[in-house]
Amino acid sequence: METAEKELSGKVALVTGASRGIGRAVALKLGEMGATVLVNYNGSADRARETAEQITAMGGNAETVCCNVADFEACAKMVDEIIGKYKKVDILVNNAGIARDNLIMRMSEEEYDSVLNTNLKGAFNTIRHLSRFFLKQRSGKIINISSVSGVLGNAGQANYSASKAGLIGLTKSIARELASRGICVNAVAPGFIDTEMTQAMPEKAREAAVDTIPMGRMGLPEEIAEAVGFLAGNGSNYITGQVICVDGGMAM
Repeated sequence: METAEKELSGKVALVTGASRGIGRAVALKLGEMGATVLVNYNGSADRARETAEQITAMGGNAETVCCNVADFEACAKMVDEIIGKYKKVDILVNNAGIARDNLIMRMSEEEYDSVLNTNLKGAFNTIRHLSRFFLKQRSGKIINISSVSGVLGNAGQANYSASKAGLIGLTKSIARELASRGICVNAVAPGFIDTEMTQAMPEKAREAAVDTIPMGRMGLPEEIAEAVGFLAGNGSNYITGQVICVDGGMAM
């Protein structure tokens, strides 16, 4: 008996920061949907390999790609290598992100710059280098992982919130630029998600965070991945320039 073709069969997806957390869940979801997944990482080679192996173990195709997305030239090289091998990229998920939390009066220039360079400039770099291929194809899905912090702001996260709010502006501007060629550009804004980043928070801070969530619990990486899977699939072909908050109701 033949198995039905999966929705993203024949598609190539690049997921940045895909070695753990939300990025890993997104990579697994796109692999499950049939895409060939390029698992980007910067420092966590072993964990990126685990993500790729998990995708291949369930019958999908994946390989790891090392690149610091904050580096403009390194991104250009990564894109050239991917296009050289696969001839295209159909789905780009800009997930790579870091946090360097501090109150504004104590925040160093390095703490601010490093977060903006990875979270915001990193997305610019990948979109900038892939845009001409998307335009040539006259198709493509770009999905930027923002945050509820970029929608509401968050004390102690001026750098992180600025980077994630910037991603929303980037998403809307690029969506307007590319819409006439059939390319959809959207953002997903997660709330507090149960990942290593939030598990590192002091217990009292975690409890205080949960108190701000109308649904009364942290989200799961897989719940973000479901939203990304929808935006990557055919059901979202007439949706662009939007921000989908997956946050348990925080940004109502």
